[in-house]
Order: sequence, then structure tokens, then C-alpha cells
Amino acid sequence: MLAELERLYQQALSELDAVTDAQALQAWRVRHLGRKAPLMQAFGRMREVPAEERPRVGRRINELRDALQQAYEAKAEALRQAELARALQEERLDVTLPGRPRPYGRLHPTTRTIREIVRIFQSMGFQVFTSREVETDEYNFQLLNIPPHHPARDMQDTFYVATPGVQADETPPVVLRTHTSPGQIHAMRRYAAQDPDNPPPIRVVLPGMVFRYEQITTRSEIQFTQVEGLAVGRHITFSDLKGTLTEWARRMFGPQVRTRFRPSYFPFTEPSVEMDVECFLCGGQGCPVCKYTGWLEVLGAGMVHPVVLRNGGYDPERYSGFAFGMGPERITMLRHGIQDIRHFWRNDARFLEQF
Repeated sequence: MLAELERLYQQALSELDAVTDAQALQAWRVRHLGRKAPLMQAFGRMREVPAEERPRVGRRINELRDALQQAYEAKAEALRQAELARALQEERLDVTLPGRPRPYGRLHPTTRTIREIVRIFQSMGFQVFTSREVETDEYNFQLLNIPPHHPARDMQDTFYVATPGVQADETPPVVLRTHTSPGQIHAMRRYAAQDPDNPPPIRVVLPGMVFRYEQITTRSEIQFTQVEGLAVGRHITFSDLKGTLTEWARRMFGPQVRTRFRPSYFPFTEPSVEMDVECFLCGGQGCPVCKYTGWLEVLGAGMVHPVVLRNGGYDPERYSGFAFGMGPERITMLRHGIQDIRHFWRNDARFLEQF
């Protein structure tokens, strides 16, 4: 039987040398290494071999099978190399052509604007403070001098969060924050807790997402971002507010930009103002973006209301402060002439790849 095995092995190698393509190689594999191959069938004939010879015969069958498997793999690799060489010879391949560039991810335009705003205020000594997006009615309205049934609540349509299995009149209302201003209370109370009798001064900016139950249009969305700012200390005046925001505008829009402040109303500041910057697209000459006025509204601000200071743990007789809030989406739209705020949330690569 050993002689027959050697003959089958030599025959298989001879046929393998004559193989010239992948199809013939596959047929050879089935013929000599498949389940019905003569070499594989030899395992079933072991009962014909004397008992004392079976270990040697079985070992030799395994050795020949492994040798044929290695010869098959070597032949397959040789055919692949030959096919590659043929393709390189017959097909034109310009290896000097540039590769296909991979697209790289990038920051969302709103994120870029937020980071630029925050970077400027950090260079002016402000720290970043974050607060939660789900607030109680108390923090979102009442502690900011907006008690129940206050007319100012009509300025912001609110998403109320229902608690499963709990009646609305059994728990304080919970809302998705309509502005980042609740962060003012959180920041003041955290600082005041360090020394209730003599709270330290505060300079913080609070970036984050806000939500309002509004009709989605080209100018309004149900979610957008804001950057809130707060400074509290002794002897802070409106001049500090004006100087801080004017310096921010110069760093944000250019050293030659002009600013102006207009009276306004916010329940949590008194007095309250809105700040405009000279249109940086037309240089104040008038264009469609600034509606031919030469000015762009960028933020609201004011001196912190005494009620809000007291709710934050600061005595309004000893402390004063200013606050401001701006919308990064609006600033991004103004800087780049974007006409539809919905572009920021559509995840359209054609829009996002421009930034």
C-alpha cells in the first residue's frame, strides 16, 4: 500500500506541474485533495493493512496529504503572481497619477463659531460653565424674575416634559430650557456656596443648546445654540458691559468694526440693551443681509436684575453684574450670508463641506 501511495503522490505532482490556470487548479484540488480523491480514500482501507503497519501507513498518508496541500497553495500563489504580471504587461497603469483623496471630517459651522466666541472671552478672563438642558420651571423662569403668568413667558414657547405616572399638579413643572440664562443661577449659587458671607466674583460664559416650541421656518428652529455670559462683582457698571462687548466684537468681526447699543427689555436684566455691529459684509453701506440699514443685531445684554442677583446668592446692595446672550447660528448666518437656518440641522454634506 505504501508503494501505491507513493505512485498517487507522484502522479498528483506531475498533473499539478501541467496546470496553467485557476480553473484547472480547482479541478486538480477536487481530484487529488477532495473527499473522493484516491489518497483520501486510503484512510478507509486501513483495515486491509496489518495491524503492526497501520501507524506507519497512517502517518505516511497524512504526510503526503499535507505535502499536496502545500504544493497546491504554492501553485495558486504562482498563478496569481503570473496573472498580475500579465495584467501589468498588457494593461496600461500610470503609477504617477495622484491617488484618490479621502474626505476628511470637519467641525460643524455652529461649533466653529461657538469655539471662536468662547476663545475670545476666555482670553478676557472668562471661564466656561455648563449647565443642564432639562430644567425646572423655577430655574428656567421664576428665579430669573419671570413668575407664573408673567407676560414675558409669552416671548418663549416652551416644551414641557411630562413625568410618566405623575400628575402635572403634583410635581414642579419640568421644561427643556428655553435659554441658557438658568445657568446664571447655577453659576452664582455654586460660587456663592464657597463663601456665603463674601461670595467671590464671577466671570463665566455658558454655551449650550436651547429649545423652543416654534414653527420651523427659514429664520426659526425648535432647537438652536446660545452663548450666555455673566460677570458679577463689586462696582461693576454698564461701562464694563459696553467695554467688554465692544472689545469682543472687534476681535470677532475685525478691529475697525463699529458697535451701537439700543434700549430693550429682558425680565432678568435692568437696564437692558441690544447690541448691533456695523455690517461686516458691506462696511455699513447697506446690503440685503443688513436690510440696507448698515447694522446687524448680534446679541442682547443688560445689568443683572437685583432679584436675579439675590436668587443667585449675591446681595444686590453689595454686588452688581452684567449678562449677555447671543446666538451662534445667527452670527454664522450673518457672516456667511446663509438665508435658511434649517441648513444647520439637515446634515447635508453639500452645505457642511463649505466650512
